[in-house]
Amino acid sequence: MKEKNESSWEIYLKTFDDIINNPTPPVPYDNPLYYDYLKLNRSRQNRWLKTGVITEKLSDLVKAISDNMTWYIITEPWCGDAAHSVPFLYKIAALNSRISVKIIWRDTPPFMIESYLTNGGKAVPKLVARNEKGEDVFTWGPRPAPCQEIFLKLKEKEADFEEQKITLQNWYNQDKGQTLQSEFEVILEEIFTTSQNSN
Repeated sequence: MKEKNESSWEIYLKTFDDIINNPTPPVPYDNPLYYDYLKLNRSRQNRWLKTGVITEKLSDLVKAISDNMTWYIITEPWCGDAAHSVPFLYKIAALNSRISVKIIWRDTPPFMIESYLTNGGKAVPKLVARNEKGEDVFTWGPRPAPCQEIFLKLKEKEADFEEQKITLQNWYNQDKGQTLQSEFEVILEEIFTTSQNSN
């Protein structure tokens, strides 16, 4: 099932450079703050794509997937969390040719994110993994659980955006994608267990 606002991974990456090189960036990147976020996010994303390492356990689990799947990643270039997580989602999916990756723009209609809200909000990135029948197999996001817990505590104490940004950035830099991968190991093990029990 094709979503109407989906893009390929290649177009997603190209979008960063297209906006940066545009003398009149589109909304919201005409705002200097958003423009700077995008530039930072491109740098962080490229770093993880080059240096991120997938664990042997997760690699084995992903390679064992025998059914065709599509991983819809709902995101936007301005999203700081996406800059740290989306590269790992892509690297994980790339381990198995049965997994297709599609980028869904959060802010472009039709709004797929409306069906995958987090505490009532449109938080991204959000991964929706579907089988060939178009059925959801699992979802993930917008952050690894410990990072989400930190974010909620920051919101509860009404921390300003700068404190939130720095705190979460430090967490991602120290974690190096390990918690995200641990969560995916649990998800995939549960899927395989359920599949075996139903046979």
